[in-house]
Amino acid sequence: MPLLTLPGQRLTLAVLSPDQAPLESDFYQRNQAHLAPWSPIRPADYYSVEQLRKRLEIQGQAFAAGLAVHFALLDPAGEQMIGACNFSGVIRGAFQACYLGYHIAQSHQGQGLMHEALEIGIRYMFDEHNLHRIMANYMPGNERSARLLARLGFEEEGFAKAYLHIAGRWQDHVLTALTNRHYDEPGQRWSRRLGA
Repeated sequence: MPLLTLPGQRLTLAVLSPDQAPLESDFYQRNQAHLAPWSPIRPADYYSVEQLRKRLEIQGQAFAAGLAVHFALLDPAGEQMIGACNFSGVIRGAFQACYLGYHIAQSHQGQGLMHEALEIGIRYMFDEHNLHRIMANYMPGNERSARLLARLGFEEEGFAKAYLHIAGRWQDHVLTALTNRHYDEPGQRWSRRLGA
């Protein structure tokens, strides 16, 4: 049973519980080659059910503490994971911000599903977690991510050389962020901006 579900029109965002590790393991096993150019090199058992069960337990603790929200994107029936979007590294105090990462199954690319998922996830993080800023970074040449983030309102803020160790080497990244313009307005919510 998920710890949280947020329904959309064509998918559901779910914070998975440890007993749902087989669902996530199946997704990564099916998409390992597809995601490899955008991912760190992982140990051979990284996507095993056992390892994912442990990670989901840690992610559940982070969710309960308000430090991160790791969403699985599920098909309408809730029977298959088709992607993920993760809001991690939540920092409070004067910052009120987090980082966003995401990926989708090769079979579900180009259908607007990640845009739908991120609209739901961003609304949740701004409205329910009261964040002021969400940061998302992508490798130069990743035109899909560039277009997606621009459509969502993320603005380019800089360029970081050798930012993350991806696919076996240090990769440059374009830095972007989205600011919650209603953060300081009493009674206002991000969802009103989206017409929800």
